[in-house]
Amino acid sequence: MDSPAVNSLFKRLATYHFCHHVRPVLSASHTRCKTTRANPQRYARPRPQEKAVKTTVESSWQQRTDHFPLDKAEDFKRYPTVTSDALRSRKERPRRVKMLMRDFIEDSLYNPYYGYFSKNVTIFSPGATFDFNHIRDEPDFHRLLGERYTQFEDELDEAEYREDRQLWHTPTELFRPYYGEAIARYMVANYRLTLYPYHDLVIYELGAGNGTLMLNILDHIRRTDPDVYSRTKFRIIEVSSALATLQTHRLHATAASRGHAEKVEIINKSVFDWDLYVPDPCFFLAMEVFDNFAHDMIRHDPATEETLQCSVLIDAEGEFYEFYSRDLDPVAARFLRVRDAACQDRNYPHPIRNTPRFIRNIRHALPFAPNLTLPEYIPTRLMQFFSLLGTHFPAHRLITSDFHSLPQATKGYNAPVVQTRYQRRTVLVRTPLVQQGYFDILFPTDFGVMEDIYQAITGRLTRVMTHEDFFRRWADVEGTQMRSGENALVGWYGNASVMVTV
Repeated sequence: MDSPAVNSLFKRLATYHFCHHVRPVLSASHTRCKTTRANPQRYARPRPQEKAVKTTVESSWQQRTDHFPLDKAEDFKRYPTVTSDALRSRKERPRRVKMLMRDFIEDSLYNPYYGYFSKNVTIFSPGATFDFNHIRDEPDFHRLLGERYTQFEDELDEAEYREDRQLWHTPTELFRPYYGEAIARYMVANYRLTLYPYHDLVIYELGAGNGTLMLNILDHIRRTDPDVYSRTKFRIIEVSSALATLQTHRLHATAASRGHAEKVEIINKSVFDWDLYVPDPCFFLAMEVFDNFAHDMIRHDPATEETLQCSVLIDAEGEFYEFYSRDLDPVAARFLRVRDAACQDRNYPHPIRNTPRFIRNIRHALPFAPNLTLPEYIPTRLMQFFSLLGTHFPAHRLITSDFHSLPQATKGYNAPVVQTRYQRRTVLVRTPLVQQGYFDILFPTDFGVMEDIYQAITGRLTRVMTHEDFFRRWADVEGTQMRSGENALVGWYGNASVMVTV
């Protein structure tokens, strides 16, 4: 975190009150008492130049760190509560407000004017398809990929130089057309087995990026199964206006892609605004989408095991403070109820249930030990997505792939990776409370918990498998095998899993 590039980044973002990593501090007006939303247990980001006086009450609740915060209780009472939906029309980042953590993350990533995916993201395209059969081995592939990355960004810099360009890649782009063809084979095989000829092949894709997956799927179906292609409809649900425009451009870029135009509909809206009932059978693709769904953050009192939910206060200077309340909002409360009911027989990482009480008591009695557990990030937006599928797409078949683990995540359970790019280097930070729109916030997906919750909400059966198992079965693995015998498509993304509705 002390490299010149990072220091330059902090200087560049200084005018936006960039939030450095801080461990929050807890204070309370009453010891061990139940609070209301008007009088929460509260965490705050400290200002090191000012120190609060330790009182007997405060020391009982103190999240023991080296810092003491300004008391923002009056601001918390005075500032209005907003949601990410209410902030969509705002062109500037809010101040003097408070919101739940999931709304802060949603606003940071998806606000139409300053959100990360609305203005800052470029998806890498490698140009010509990699000729894997002529690549020597995996290090050689890394070298070629690095060269393509440099060439791609050099061309972007010629048009517009940006030190803070956010550039990332997807397996769809790296392994095209093989990745999309594997998805197409799976869908066509299952469509012919259970739906053909009584229903059309209707495909929804959530968050289609450059539109490459759509084109690869339609190209494959048109080439290999004209009868199915004649009954195929492809609908993209895209929250980003910039990406929706790019997808439209890609669809009309060549004579071959224009041939798909009458089969494709690009719907520029958030899936959470979807209000149309779709009774017909359909496949619903969500490839590397769940990792950017907003999460709520909760902590637990290690002694009482009570759950506290995080809210974020943004003060007049744009600084961020964490506040905690025992009064859970209905969405977070529902998630915990559903998880408790659906995952009774599943052992999953949890700050309370996996640690015996006497060990917790010893651990938190140590000097300078925190008086709350590490944060747990719960996928409340994902639960809402499952509910939408169940109510608006009752005959859907979900196909999803995402990361079941992520390296270099922030501290906590199911914690995110928070990162940005500056001068072509990735910069990692250790808190999601960062300048809205400049940082990617991505979460791992616990596929075991997700499968149980999906089944409980939708009533559909599923199958979870590794990325390698799925693509070894459905992909043209000979096309992605290198001369060494290594296979790029099935060997990469070892930290990803696939779940399908059966």
